[in-house]
Amino acid sequence: MSRSSIQIHPMILCGGTGTRLWPASRESMPKQFARLVDAERSTFQATLARVSDASVFARPTVIASAEARFIVAEQRDQLGLAADILLEPQGRDSAAAVAVAALHAAAADPQAVVLILAADHVVPDTEAFVDAVRRAAAGAQAGYTMTLGIEPDRPATDYGYIRRGEPIAEAPGAARVARFVEKPDRAGAEALITDGALWNSGYFLFRADLMLAELEAFVPEVLAAARAALEAAVTDLDFVRLDAAAFAQAPKISIDYAVMERTARAGVLPVSFSWSDVGTWDAVWQVLDHDTEGNAVRGRVSLIGTKNSLVHSQGEGLTAVVGLEDVVVVSTPDAVLVASKAHSGQVKDLVNALRASGAPEADAHLRMYRPWGWYQRIDIGERFQVKRIQVVPGGRLSLQKHYHRAEHWVVVRGTAEVTIDDRVVLVHENEAVYLPIGSMHRLANPGKIPLELIEVQVGSYTGEDDIIRVEDIYGR
Repeated sequence: MSRSSIQIHPMILCGGTGTRLWPASRESMPKQFARLVDAERSTFQATLARVSDASVFARPTVIASAEARFIVAEQRDQLGLAADILLEPQGRDSAAAVAVAALHAAAADPQAVVLILAADHVVPDTEAFVDAVRRAAAGAQAGYTMTLGIEPDRPATDYGYIRRGEPIAEAPGAARVARFVEKPDRAGAEALITDGALWNSGYFLFRADLMLAELEAFVPEVLAAARAALEAAVTDLDFVRLDAAAFAQAPKISIDYAVMERTARAGVLPVSFSWSDVGTWDAVWQVLDHDTEGNAVRGRVSLIGTKNSLVHSQGEGLTAVVGLEDVVVVSTPDAVLVASKAHSGQVKDLVNALRASGAPEADAHLRMYRPWGWYQRIDIGERFQVKRIQVVPGGRLSLQKHYHRAEHWVVVRGTAEVTIDDRVVLVHENEAVYLPIGSMHRLANPGKIPLELIEVQVGSYTGEDDIIRVEDIYGR
């Protein structure tokens, strides 16, 4: 088969919470779904678009957590692209995800060439990326597990490296992997670059049947768990749910340790296009455009005497910085981070400390996304809570009731279809409806534009766990 005729099966891995990019990235909206680099789309959307050329790529598959399923589906649909979505009931690291990907592709074609991509990478040059993938696919077709090695532009200490070995005849420009090197210190990174080592991008291409053979040889428990989880999977709406009990049996191990560092047939194709995994705020600063003072800004920002800094402001608030250099300032409606760029990788330690102290800001945003839209807390106090709610056209909340609170809904945009016990009413802009404690109720948007309303909860308890769902079209 010629290089040009190889159809590549993309598998996009959407795991991880991106805690080093807190407070913009949190468990409720991880970095791969946030618009940290591009104001128009997330890195997940950019990744999906990057593999949308049907002349090169088969229908993509996304492997994501069950919690992120509706975000994945919504962002996919915003692009108007097709993709299968497989749901992991829990994170078991990348080896289990790769095993599922290989099995899924092999069901259609045992010799399918599979491309593993992370959803959080930034690659501005799609044409160069696709060309590199096609060239590496020739090596995968010939029996190598290929990766893309990035030509370094600095002695990075937060990336792994790859030492090149003998050339691979079947893939011009590619070479066998002589050795994978863990993240080095600065002196080690400089020495590796001098020796011609490449950054390990984390992209992998392989034939499905050969990867399954490697997994069987090196980590049979992972493969067995993945196979059982896929065989017992169930379809839920637009998703395929892997079986939780079976998937839980997979040992936690990365594909790097499980296969790549042990196989005798690892190959690497050097590439020179711009690439970043935007793992820290310093990395985000590096990929954004800078002003004449070296600053990268997002949102409502005002700077005086500030240099080589990243200032990221979310929401409607203004973030002002005076007289600082080499810092990261991230402002969100409920949390502010100020850190030196050099120590931005320690944000993960900060998040762990916040979790240990029980701070809700560690994982939850004020705006929480749901399959029907989103809600955002405006105010909360003793015996009351106020929320702003948006429901997408056609969206329907669950039929539910509360034991400890009544609710008042005021429509500010669109039309609400409100079920209250045995009656259904339409509530228009500048109209309100009252939901007594214990009433069975549902909110829906029957219109063509987003429905927005203000919800005022009053009662002895306003927590999210005081929701008794009777019927839910989203299967929650």
